[in-house]
Amino acid sequence: MQNYREEYPRPQFIRKDWINLNGEWQFEIDNAKSGTERGLYRSETSLSERITVPFCPESRLSGLEHKDFMYGVWYKRVFSLPDNWSTGRTVLHFGAVDYYCTAYINGVKAGSHKGGYCSFSFDITDLLTAGENTITVYAQDDTRDPMIPSGKQCRKYASSGAEYTRTTGIWQTVWLEHKPDAFIDSVKYYTDIKSGTLTVKAALCGSGNFSVTAFYHGKEVGGAMAESVCGEEILTVKLSEIHLWEAGCGRLYDLELNFGSDCVKSYFGLRKIHLADGKFYLNDRSVFQRLILDQGFYPDGIYTAPTDTDLKKDIELSMQAGFNGARLHQKIFEERYLYYCDKMGYLVWGEFPDWGLDHTNPDSIYSILPEWTQMLMRDFNHPSIIGWCPHNETADIEGRRQYDPGVELLYRQTKAIDGTRPCIDSSGWYHIVTDIYDVHDYNQDPISFKANFDRLITENYLSDENAYNDSRQHYSGEPVMVSEFGGIKWLTDEKQDAWGYGNAPKTQEEFLLRFRSLAEALLFNPKIFGFCYTQLTDVEQECNGLYTYDRKTKFDPKRLKEILEQKAAVED
Repeated sequence: MQNYREEYPRPQFIRKDWINLNGEWQFEIDNAKSGTERGLYRSETSLSERITVPFCPESRLSGLEHKDFMYGVWYKRVFSLPDNWSTGRTVLHFGAVDYYCTAYINGVKAGSHKGGYCSFSFDITDLLTAGENTITVYAQDDTRDPMIPSGKQCRKYASSGAEYTRTTGIWQTVWLEHKPDAFIDSVKYYTDIKSGTLTVKAALCGSGNFSVTAFYHGKEVGGAMAESVCGEEILTVKLSEIHLWEAGCGRLYDLELNFGSDCVKSYFGLRKIHLADGKFYLNDRSVFQRLILDQGFYPDGIYTAPTDTDLKKDIELSMQAGFNGARLHQKIFEERYLYYCDKMGYLVWGEFPDWGLDHTNPDSIYSILPEWTQMLMRDFNHPSIIGWCPHNETADIEGRRQYDPGVELLYRQTKAIDGTRPCIDSSGWYHIVTDIYDVHDYNQDPISFKANFDRLITENYLSDENAYNDSRQHYSGEPVMVSEFGGIKWLTDEKQDAWGYGNAPKTQEEFLLRFRSLAEALLFNPKIFGFCYTQLTDVEQECNGLYTYDRKTKFDPKRLKEILEQKAAVED
């Protein structure tokens, strides 16, 4: 059986004993959601189709390309365990399954998970038998349900406007992991650049000696150990060498974590971020965030990159054009993407795919808070993540007022879990409580665009094009980022339904002049610490990318880079 996406899916928490379950699975669509009653979870029941996991059934790489709505889907395959897995614990991991997932082992329910974007796992040790075992997975989804967050997945039959082909069911790697009975459950890393220390907060199951050893380029640079511990343990490692993680230079330390017989390989970046005087500081140096909007869609895999190399390539394309980071828009990106961000010194914002939710309904908080919390915990240790954003463009809907307490609750929860990073409550439009006052402005006229933001300098006044006259919006001197702008339409071929913002320039020179004028209006403004240009690539009918959907060059990246790498007004 050929595997797809064979690489280890969790680079910051590696155990040596694991099995990749990607490849061919049995598959069946269950729009009536009657499969449980029909016994599709039973080991002996066969499914009618075949699919290539981890690609969603809507994608070409899945082998199916079912584009219509699918309200229920089933998966099934057989696996065998190595002989040396007969003791200890066996865990079934899912990178992501959209939306409500239930897994069965040998016809017995192993567990369920709600949420289409974050990783989860089930301990299946007690359900396994000697020899062959059968795993069955059921996923239920409804993109049109206003209580289900779906990001940029289209709620119409066909991709339309700023919403694209849907993703149903499994769309990230499925894998098995073996670990001893006493094991490291999770860790959180806290770094201090002044003292040159790493503090590790570990959740431990069982009891034993716990040790942390740090390396830089293979050389041991520090360690600490606690004897006979269990539960929560905190260790601080004094580093003998200081190598700071910076934009464009991801200097990473390797880590080895040991607890009894459990051994985990990991890494961390030594860096500090904070906001002060309206600026963003990385390692106490003012850095302008030159971000690109990245939606993480692929022509053949939809939500799933065809190969691991494709994940890294998107970062390379962005950096070649002069950007130092990205706003990861309306999608929780997989951990291997974040791994490359960490390695390459690429600044990214973590964002929840909250589109599709009715934010006027107080109950919508139950559809976002649990998975948002899981995301914060999963991705806390990535040095590349320099901020969180749980909402995007929340607003009143059909006369019903946005439920402001829900937006505030997400902000408060974020800060309670992670006080080390800034949080934007809702990107653009209606802020309730936020560390950064960000706005979206797709004005294509460079003169009036610049004049609007120059008012920050002359009048300390800031407005959002979509909330100019709303009495709830009041800028109070917070640090400012323009988190969406540009989106200049540029077609490489004629598409009847193609769109972008404003009138498309007639020549490449006209495009580059507009791009320069818009970017410089923000770069040279001493009251703005960063921006995010829309967007890295075209996505289906939305043709405002700097690259085509299949990652071909539209413009000379060197010319874009020359514009973007000019020194910003706020930079040291």
